[in-house]
Amino acid sequence: MKLEAVRAEAWDLADVDAVVVGLTERSGPEAALPRSLAPDDERAGGYLKQAVSRGEIRGKRGEVHVIPLPGLDRRLVVVGLGPERSLDSEELRRAAGTVVRQARSRRLRSLAFRLALFAPGRRDPVLASSALAEGSRLALYEFTRFKPSESPATVERVVFSLGPEHGRLLARVRGGLETVGKLADAVLWARDIGNLPANVASPAFLAEQAQALGKEFGLKVTVYDEQKLAEMGCGGILAVGSGSATHPPRMVVVEYPGQGGSRSRTVAVVGKGITFDSGGISIKPAMHMSDMKFDKSGAVAVLGILRVAAALKVRPKVVGVLCCAENVPSGSSYRPGDVVKTFGGKTIEVLNTDAEGRVALSDGLSWVNATHHPDAIIDLATLTGACVTALGFDSAGLFATDDALARALLASGEATGERLWRMPLRPVHHEMVRSDVADVKNSLEAPPAGAITAAAFLHTFVGETPWAHLDIAGTAYVGSGAARFAPSYASSGFVGFGIRLLADYLRAL
Repeated sequence: MKLEAVRAEAWDLADVDAVVVGLTERSGPEAALPRSLAPDDERAGGYLKQAVSRGEIRGKRGEVHVIPLPGLDRRLVVVGLGPERSLDSEELRRAAGTVVRQARSRRLRSLAFRLALFAPGRRDPVLASSALAEGSRLALYEFTRFKPSESPATVERVVFSLGPEHGRLLARVRGGLETVGKLADAVLWARDIGNLPANVASPAFLAEQAQALGKEFGLKVTVYDEQKLAEMGCGGILAVGSGSATHPPRMVVVEYPGQGGSRSRTVAVVGKGITFDSGGISIKPAMHMSDMKFDKSGAVAVLGILRVAAALKVRPKVVGVLCCAENVPSGSSYRPGDVVKTFGGKTIEVLNTDAEGRVALSDGLSWVNATHHPDAIIDLATLTGACVTALGFDSAGLFATDDALARALLASGEATGERLWRMPLRPVHHEMVRSDVADVKNSLEAPPAGAITAAAFLHTFVGETPWAHLDIAGTAYVGSGAARFAPSYASSGFVGFGIRLLADYLRAL
């Protein structure tokens, strides 16, 4: 999709299939068409005013009306924005996603948004255009890797018409659209990887994707195979991957040098990359096990974060660590009752082989902390079903040892729509994961506070470094149960949650 910004009025653009206008919610006898929509109503032959007064068009969130225009070979698209008091960037992303999906279904190939109608009052039109562009780009994604014969219709061009109200902002709007393009490219690229099944997306395949990324953007990439992991003492990743005869584990490190020179802050992002999680010896029920190809979501998000950090040339240095393994049962699998020694020497009592993500992450967290001495460590993992039970599909769980880091991540979550909810992490939770035979145990026999104790386990491996853990189990992918509640710009399958969030955080640094 091509994103453009022009000073011209939308109606003066002869080569668009539809003009898109936004309408905030109105109801009751005071409902009236805003004066700003008068030019659009005139071209619709007065239909718009009548429909609003009759209550047929209310401007409710998610409402879309496609109106044929008499004598014109184009459409007027009216999208509801909900109450004006709650209009923010996330509402605009969702509105744009709804519009472009409707446009695609009607085979409309080009749209012109009248920007003034999406930035009423004192709202920033630059932020508004960026949010609309982001929702538009992301909403049209489809995973077609295994359906090459299908060529779905798509919206090829979206134009933002600044008009006289915002013409002076043209350069800033265009700069925002360029940034959105790079950000969306990273998310869509990651979605293609994240949606691949386990027979394609093995630990070695993720390493290959990292190497290709490094070659494209000039990043340093180091791949540690099973022999090297053994030499390094990374017993956590090795244990989790021990059952797979065909897809041995990998730890992949991608380094972006930053733009601030020797004074750059260093941020480590560590991702859980379980390319398929059967549960191992503690095997999962068969129902929905096919979704476990998405247990690599944290690692794939880390790839996307490194891509966008390099594309946008953020100032901090970023070190990405992918902890990749396939967790399947076999005669060589690790077992409940095993004790595993991790990088740095800490030991784990394995009580449940389906609590494997934290075991694999233990090596990545302790390794990056010891070798790169980052100013902050952030991990992303589809870690616990308990977090889904607590927060559902709307927010990821945030656990943090540093209040400033937590505040920054929460702010970026609100700005990007990838929302977080901070969860407690107290001394009692650390007591709960202590083991009688090792330093920590990877599961509790009767697990209360399952998401919190998993975070407490991970905290063991980061020392005093400021650290945040994002449990993205409910937000990483859209399955059948979450589809009706997902944002319009989130595709079915892997979403890429965390890429836009961390991009915003890194840019703010």
